[in-house]
Amino acid sequence: MNLIQEDWVSKYKSDEKAVVLDVRTEDEFNEGFIANAINIDIHSGQEFIDAIENLDKNNNYYVYCRSGMRSAKACEIMNQLGFENAYNLEGGITEWDGEIIQP
Repeated sequence: MNLIQEDWVSKYKSDEKAVVLDVRTEDEFNEGFIANAINIDIHSGQEFIDAIENLDKNNNYYVYCRSGMRSAKACEIMNQLGFENAYNLEGGITEWDGEIIQP
């Protein structure tokens, strides 16, 4: 499900089962990320699938990338793998106006 930033943030903040998932490359992630995000690179192929399959399907995933395209694809993949709640951040971190953590 695609959500604009305002909805993504309000849903995330009120969700006790929320997990923020960054699907960009490690290099992109190291340039700055949204607080508490875990990084699983969607371009890592089978490694991405394996890592996603190891996540708890009972949690709700708030997924983002640079512009919202890769994260939309990641949400589709997650839905196919049985995740019921994967929320894509429209516009990605490029349009993010919240805090960005610098590693």
